Amino acid sequence: MLLGSAAALLIAAGGAVLSLEESYRGFQGQVFVRVERGVGAIGIGRGLEQAGVIRSAWQFWIARAMRPSAKLQAGEYRFEEADTVWRVFDRLAHGDVYFLEFTVPEGSNIFDIAHAVGGTGIISAEDFLRAASDPSPIHDLAPAAKTLEGYLFPATYRLTHSTTAVQLCRQMTGQFRRQWNKLAGGRTVDVHKMVTLASLVEKETGVPGERTLVAGVFANRIRKGLRLECDPTTIYAALLESRYRGAIFRSDLASHNAYNTYQNTGLPPGPIANPGAEAIAAALDPAKTSYLFFVAKPSGGGHQFSSTLPEHERAVREYRNGSKTATKSPRKAG
Repeated sequence: MLLGSAAALLIAAGGAVLSLEESYRGFQGQVFVRVERGVGAIGIGRGLEQAGVIRSAWQFWIARAMRPSAKLQAGEYRFEEADTVWRVFDRLAHGDVYFLEFTVPEGSNIFDIAHAVGGTGIISAEDFLRAASDPSPIHDLAPAAKTLEGYLFPATYRLTHSTTAVQLCRQMTGQFRRQWNKLAGGRTVDVHKMVTLASLVEKETGVPGERTLVAGVFANRIRKGLRLECDPTTIYAALLESRYRGAIFRSDLASHNAYNTYQNTGLPPGPIANPGAEAIAAALDPAKTSYLFFVAKPSGGGHQFSSTLPEHERAVREYRNGSKTATKSPRKAG
């Protein structure tokens, strides 16, 4: 009887080992499984069994017993087809986790980001806008902020299948904090005003060497009590009111929206986009200059800066003669 029992156990064990080499026929289709840190083999196996990836949690436990030195890695895994227990085990041992890289370009506003993240199929645009409207993640740093606009740092982020809009916003504001601490260097400044200025700089120029000059122009105009007359603020005001039509119209310039710097002096009440590190650095250390105006060169090669209104008007006429697309912001003194 003892020999018979031993033989039965050997046969059962051999069958269990052989089953590790067979693809699971009960697999129903793509599924995501999250493996938490500190969970043992049988716990991982149960998760895989419940998700329909393997037939039995004990199969995974046996694989673990046969490879005790393997380091199973936490993370989210995507399974798209039926597989053997061994291949499933190897994926966890190699850390073949699922993620989608999501890049936020410098100067994107919350509407741009919402549209892009909605295209990933992981987070809806509506959920992102809802999360970004809550300023609590940066309230201690910028208590005047009404939303997360300006504090969603432009960078590349990794999204998993289970990433939520709130989690993504916290990742982005966390990255902003790290960058801000590095750039500000412990200086005592009004964070919200600096980020607001940086967002205007970011939207006005993509030329690295111009950022401090643009910041200097805006700083000079604020100091003199002149309106900033920054076109991107007018566009942002129109976006907030769902009336932007792809170009700036006279009715937009006449709008009394608080973000329209053609009608209001000083900075707008908050950022109009999410600035990168160089724009933030420029806002913190604007160029010491006499410039009060700038006009975009039609060639796309940056801007012409001027210290007086006559100089600026000459530059505007010159570039208008060369191209009807030249923009002029700020366009006049006061």
